[in-house]
Amino acid sequence: MQSWHGLGDVPEDWGRSVVTIGVFDGVHLGHQQMVARAVGMARDLGLPAVVVTFDPHPDEVVRPGPHTPRLTTPRRRTELLVSLGVEAVCVLPFTLEFSRMSPDEFVQTALVDRLHAAGVVVGENFRFGHKASGDVETLRTLGEKYDFAAVGVPLVSNGEAISSTLIRERLDTGDVAGAAVMLGRPHRVEGVVVRGAQRGRALGFPTANVESPPDTAIPADGVYAGWLQCLQAPSPYEGERWPAAISIGTNPTFDGVERTVEAYALDRDDLDLYGAHVAVDFAERLRDTLRFDSIEALIEQMHGDVARAREVTA
Repeated sequence: MQSWHGLGDVPEDWGRSVVTIGVFDGVHLGHQQMVARAVGMARDLGLPAVVVTFDPHPDEVVRPGPHTPRLTTPRRRTELLVSLGVEAVCVLPFTLEFSRMSPDEFVQTALVDRLHAAGVVVGENFRFGHKASGDVETLRTLGEKYDFAAVGVPLVSNGEAISSTLIRERLDTGDVAGAAVMLGRPHRVEGVVVRGAQRGRALGFPTANVESPPDTAIPADGVYAGWLQCLQAPSPYEGERWPAAISIGTNPTFDGVERTVEAYALDRDDLDLYGAHVAVDFAERLRDTLRFDSIEALIEQMHGDVARAREVTA
């Protein structure tokens, strides 16, 4: 697999290919069908399949303000796309200058001159070019001009529309199970384990306090069942994955003010993950975040949460 950051990384001798284009945040089931269509077309033509995506998210450039929460990190997005069978992923830096390209300029610069597209697969609602002036029909017309076939794919699964926006809405309500249905896998939050107040250890449930990038799509406050995985660390735990009880919120019992994501690896009180890059995968919401009248009541509830998390992840 080849990974290119910008068109300048594309090899000079790169031949014809089938290209699929999109932001692909989440690489949800609709995206997966798009990529599968491109991979199938490429196989039929005996050509490689290439994904073209963007970083940062185009909305961050053309609509300055609060950033859209990301469902996947750029690294995770590439990892998921590669797992779908593409030969290369080309990440285009999305700049204000880039956003001002006309549809024809974008097609000629990105798809024709560098990637020599024989086929282009996009979502039915795909828009491109300055002020989103191009659509699938525009792409088909340009395909006739530049000798490539353009295909628009509906982003649906089992007859229902799927979008990154709908998935974010599910996460905002804590419906991680519903989000997982559209993603085709559990939603993941990645980050580095940092030192917190260490209350969990004192209560008998030592947690990994996960500090994620500020634009991460984090589910609503509550307690969840899922998994904690060590992705990278200078420790023997790298690659290990444990069932977990996960808490998101401000710890109201202790009058906390900072929102945190904390994961307790079930039955493990020996883990030292400080500084490790970890992933938290969400399976099911167990309950709301609550304020307890006593530490004893909190501990009793935590035992119940752990028992339920064990059942969910078994």
